Amino acid sequence: MFTPAEITAEGLKPEEYEDIVRRLGRHPNRAELGMFGVMWSEHCCYKNSRPLLSQFPTEGPQVLVGPGENAGVVDLGEGLRLAFKIESHNHPSAIEPFQGAATGVGGILRDIFTMGARPIAILNSLRFGSLEDARTRRLFAGVVEGIAHYGNCVGVPTVGGEIYFDPAYGGNPLVNAMALGLMETETIVKSGASGVGNPVLYVGSTTGRDGMGGASFASAELTDASLDDRPAVQVGDPFLEKSLIEACLEAFKTGAVVAAQDMGAAGITCSTSEMAANGGVGVELDLDLIPARETGMTPYEYLLSESQERMLFVAHQGREQELIEIFHRWGLQAVVAGQVIAEPVVRIFHKGAIAAEIAATALANNTPIYHHALPDEPPAYAQTAWQWSPEQLPPCTTEGVILDGELTGWNEILMRLMAVPSIASKHWVYRQYDHQVQNNTVLLPGGADAAVVRVRPQLAGTTTRRGVAATTDCNPRYVYLNPYEGAKAAVAEAARNLSCVGAEPLAITNNLNFGSPEKPTGYWQLAEACRGIAEACRELGTPVTGGNVSLYNETLDSNGKPTAIYPTPVIGMVGRVEDVTQVCGQGWQHEGDWIYLLGAEAVTTLGGSEYLATIHGTVAGQPPQVDFERERQVQAACREGIRQGWVRSAHDCAEGGLAVALAECCISGHFGAVLRFEEPSQRWDEVLFGEVAGQILVSVASAHQEEWELLLTAQLGTNWRMLGRVTLATLQILTPHNQYALAIPIQRLRDRWLTGIESHF
Repeated sequence: MFTPAEITAEGLKPEEYEDIVRRLGRHPNRAELGMFGVMWSEHCCYKNSRPLLSQFPTEGPQVLVGPGENAGVVDLGEGLRLAFKIESHNHPSAIEPFQGAATGVGGILRDIFTMGARPIAILNSLRFGSLEDARTRRLFAGVVEGIAHYGNCVGVPTVGGEIYFDPAYGGNPLVNAMALGLMETETIVKSGASGVGNPVLYVGSTTGRDGMGGASFASAELTDASLDDRPAVQVGDPFLEKSLIEACLEAFKTGAVVAAQDMGAAGITCSTSEMAANGGVGVELDLDLIPARETGMTPYEYLLSESQERMLFVAHQGREQELIEIFHRWGLQAVVAGQVIAEPVVRIFHKGAIAAEIAATALANNTPIYHHALPDEPPAYAQTAWQWSPEQLPPCTTEGVILDGELTGWNEILMRLMAVPSIASKHWVYRQYDHQVQNNTVLLPGGADAAVVRVRPQLAGTTTRRGVAATTDCNPRYVYLNPYEGAKAAVAEAARNLSCVGAEPLAITNNLNFGSPEKPTGYWQLAEACRGIAEACRELGTPVTGGNVSLYNETLDSNGKPTAIYPTPVIGMVGRVEDVTQVCGQGWQHEGDWIYLLGAEAVTTLGGSEYLATIHGTVAGQPPQVDFERERQVQAACREGIRQGWVRSAHDCAEGGLAVALAECCISGHFGAVLRFEEPSQRWDEVLFGEVAGQILVSVASAHQEEWELLLTAQLGTNWRMLGRVTLATLQILTPHNQYALAIPIQRLRDRWLTGIESHF
């Protein structure tokens, strides 16, 4: 028997404990209670989110492996197969930013090479509070250092990502890590155990007491007491992981491995139960055979430890020694610690006695599922926000906007926006990453809307110009204001960013970062966002191959009231690049090139915009709404222009609107631009800084102007506009009456943009 406090400490509800007793026909022992606690956490079993995830499209001709395995796998053509996945390490990073972020990178890399793929790139999606806050600066610096440390040491380039700063993340930062890998093994390695009598091998590092109960820790709100949960934060060793990558890939190529599973969340408990359940068999494991780096460990500690760089294999009987020798040659642990059995249970031995015995399905897939009812109407905060309109703003003219009773010019407004940390240069971050290790990075961070990596098959005599593009995207302010529209916009923006480098979008992985689903507002946000993702993926032909759910991202405010983060469904999308010599970045390339706006007929809005939040201190309105037909047409035209070699640069219009997008093209390309705007039907701030879904800025050489415009007319009709030309040193925007609405030397913009983050340190 356990007290209510002991049950709660394992992350279980009283009714869940009663269910456990019914299933076992007895009360669990301490180790078994801990096993149920981690496996029935949201992090492992998706008990509040699984009904919503079922609506995602998961199949397509490009999908080789969908949800349910360590990573998704898609077909790149020419015999190339790409594994990719995204996962969170939010709560560990809030407590120990360096190790929390570092082990997040290590964990996502193991998901990739467990499939038989060699990791080729890392991306990340990060959210922090205001940089004015000293704690935020400490967390931010620690997370970046942790990501850099692990990726640089393990030898996998960190090639892209995104970073947002908002007070909504002040108490609960988000650290999402994504990895890509190129399949090296002929057969994709899966996790389902098979073959009664086959040996179960423990390989990799030793087991200690670090990371205890990490899955449960990741599925609970953060409080001041969370600082006492430092043992729930894992400690990584990237040099050991590098050896583990090579040993695993070598082992897989022997054909001696039946199944493999990373020991990530929930450690030995998760790997044994999921391998058994996925294969419809059972697993016996003897903890006395597990290599340990600490003495006196109990079954509970062995089973719940999340020590890093460990794997569980099922090997063909009689070939275990062959595998053990491979791992020993790489300086790693490798022992036979158990076997596959016919009875579908996880049976754990310790000191000659049974320490735990539970049906595998009770831990892995036959877990509690909660169906929550949607509120009858949207939450009050959303209804209030939707009533906002631009008429509530102070008046503006071609010269500027009235702030505090005085006219503030558009030059100053743009300069302020370029210094906002979410928009400003991220070079302070990515200069710490080795983004060119492996020598396959085609487009460097900061210069393009998506990362592009060359793929090099590990087969003698094989050559290809093919590459892969990848991005992570989500505007959390949009999702907060309207989760359905905001989630659609996140998928659309990810596809748009891939199209801007010339890649064909293929599939997504997602990381759903939300507050508590047990509260009406939290569940409404989660449900509506999932609905939006599902619709967008169907419309754009980008199925979901897997992902991660991170709920209960809440902290207590000064009044002791739980406050949730902005709902943040991060979309990680990959695309196929046919020829890595035919990609483009966002910066202007040549003086005199023509500048075009694709999707020009889309109406911009100040709802949810960076301008509204930064300049007017207001988060309100409806975010931009996606028109999928326009989205498909605009993206296809952009990709075709790049493929033909006509488009020299392409950049998505996103945060900050058209003026910020133009400034970013100028800064990135070291050129200016002169543009003439038509008489607007909207306010001038809506024209300059309003945000929209489905617009792309491109530049085209004069020599290709005629054929480019013929293509635009054929594919977009009238939904495009020539704005102006690339010039030398100044960004100039003229009104229809030849007045300057905006004119700023590029060097001034660059200086403000470069110091937006660094100035806080």
